[in-house]
Amino acid sequence: MSEQAAYLAYAGGWAAVRHLPRPVAYAAFAGLADQLWRRNRSGVRRLEANLARVLGPEASPGDVRELSREGMRSYMRYWCDAFRLPDWTNAELDDFEFPGIEHVLAPMQAGRGAIVVVPHMGNWDHIGAYAARHIAPLTTVIERLRPDKLFQEFVQMRTSRGITVFGHDDPRAMDGLRETLSRGGLVALISDRDLSAKGIEVPFFGQVARFPAGAAALAIDTGAALVPLGMYWAGQRNASRAYPELTLSTQGDRAQQIRDTTTMVAASFEPMIREHPADWHMLQRLWVADLDLARPA
Repeated sequence: MSEQAAYLAYAGGWAAVRHLPRPVAYAAFAGLADQLWRRNRSGVRRLEANLARVLGPEASPGDVRELSREGMRSYMRYWCDAFRLPDWTNAELDDFEFPGIEHVLAPMQAGRGAIVVVPHMGNWDHIGAYAARHIAPLTTVIERLRPDKLFQEFVQMRTSRGITVFGHDDPRAMDGLRETLSRGGLVALISDRDLSAKGIEVPFFGQVARFPAGAAALAIDTGAALVPLGMYWAGQRNASRAYPELTLSTQGDRAQQIRDTTTMVAASFEPMIREHPADWHMLQRLWVADLDLARPA
């Protein structure tokens, strides 16, 4: 029943928000963000704990608390965007800043294929739709939501914008990604939270976090470029910055190379999150110390 209630809430919100005038829709989601922030429940508290690690020990509790309010507004802005994205015109999709796009285009033009690695920042659906329109159709893996009807709604929304989507637990996912890269295609992977419990432990903001290994493994196995990319809001516009491709590790065996390259991915995320911490939507446990605390004794 709880899954059905969640589906009805999302589906009803999705339908309503798509038909609201733009200023009304975004004002409503900003108000909802403030309401959730004031309630200060587990998701907001987890966001604040994560942001405290980003800001470092010099940040006061008041600094963290105020940043979490901006973070919740950014997070709810993403959801408003996601609900309205199916109805965006090409002009709205193209209203997007993308410095560093040449770092994605160059390996594509060379036929190598590219794996864009991103943290949970900004609006990843907009960058996906923009890339599919201007660079190449892309393939990605997303967390499987429950109930499945809700997951399929998100799949359909992304598919309508030229994005091929696999659930993170789909046994066909890795083969699908490899097939895309074998054609010199484009893959995008959210790579700052491990969903498999088999991730790589890496330094992240001075402590140990667990990151997924899939992007590094794909790059090492296929020779595709591994390109870090951050997403954020630039005033009223969505924006993304691509960085030079990472130089993959060649030391040791394949397992060592994957560990070293995943460490590079984590290091590449730190400056982009520091620059736009409010746009990092991490409301889940990420650091190993927090994961260990969550385990039953």
